Amino acid sequence: MSSTEAPISITVKTPVGSLVTVRAEDGAGLDQVIALGLESIKAAVTELESAVRGTTVVPSAISQAFPNAQVVQDVPPFNDAPSIGGGRNCPHGKMTAIQGQSKQGGIYKGYFCPSAQGDPSKCKTAYVQKHDPEWNTFVPDRIK
Repeated sequence: MSSTEAPISITVKTPVGSLVTVRAEDGAGLDQVIALGLESIKAAVTELESAVRGTTVVPSAISQAFPNAQVVQDVPPFNDAPSIGGGRNCPHGKMTAIQGQSKQGGIYKGYFCPSAQGDPSKCKTAYVQKHDPEWNTFVPDRIK
């Protein structure tokens, strides 16, 4: 059974939960995709710096070396709310996502109220269960 996916696929998750995936057919293709990604970041920073200074932007060597390359966005823009995870709020504000090891040696993941310890209005911790889909996409603010 054949797959339409590229044989090389690397996905990273941003702190807000956006997924960025890089795919390539081989090592040379991966090198090109990474070079283009870095070039895109550099170009965006250069454009921003140029706008601040009021100067013009000069095309780079990498974009000249790969004139037919295309950058395809297959994830939502970074300003969109993530569809999975992304934190939780309570009446006291943004809850802190914490992952740690229990006294019994297991892993726990949960959202903790930002109220001070001992505050009678402090909200109950919302633990993420291992069978929940969020368990695999949980991004902690702190690790204990």
